[in-house]
Amino acid sequence: MSVYAGFVDAGFLHAEGARSLKIERGEARLDALGVVEWFKQLRENGDDAISSVRNADFLRAYWYDGALRPDQEGYKKQSQYFYALAETAGVQLRLGNIAERSPSYERHLRVALKQTASALGIGEKEFFEEFNQHWEFRPETKQKGVDTLIALDMVRFAGQKVFDTAVLISGDQDLAGAVQTTQDMGCRVVIATPGEGSVSKELKKLADEVIIFSQNDLKTMVGKRKPKASSLENSKNR
Repeated sequence: MSVYAGFVDAGFLHAEGARSLKIERGEARLDALGVVEWFKQLRENGDDAISSVRNADFLRAYWYDGALRPDQEGYKKQSQYFYALAETAGVQLRLGNIAERSPSYERHLRVALKQTASALGIGEKEFFEEFNQHWEFRPETKQKGVDTLIALDMVRFAGQKVFDTAVLISGDQDLAGAVQTTQDMGCRVVIATPGEGSVSKELKKLADEVIIFSQNDLKTMVGKRKPKASSLENSKNR
């Protein structure tokens, strides 16, 4: 009996799933149980698009995400989420980290503001003191190490003959090398995505199959956060 394993780039699924379902990214949430159920149902589906895992045994879903540092805002809440995620049957959690950096537009905007202050005859220090009272440059966050973890696991497990097929939920071209190496070791690689346009050309060329989530399947994996109780109470009182 052949075996297939899932590899989930949580950041990719969250962003592209929300986009496909037209949910604001900040309001979208991932349902790990829904993702695992989707993986399990692949083997029972008779569709030719998923022929490589038909009647195979599902191993588990390796789940990759970026973790905040203890000194970063939201760490406690995220830690509780990761704890619940790690307890989900069929999921094995792998964590990279989240790095903060200045917004990409900050430097250019500051240059434009300096020029504006000069044109208006306002001192630069005075101008920015006033500006900073009305605006705050918040750092951008970016996952670090997630693609590396996915690549290492896929190649290592393929070499150990842990699976015959890897079902990868990601579209990042940085994973092209890992996909090709996994295939060179005799395994098949299926790319699963909310939309074909979110997958790099390199991955599409390499993939043995590409699966596009149906809207119904996607809704079981990506949902909308429930409003807080206080928000509900306020709406009733209006």
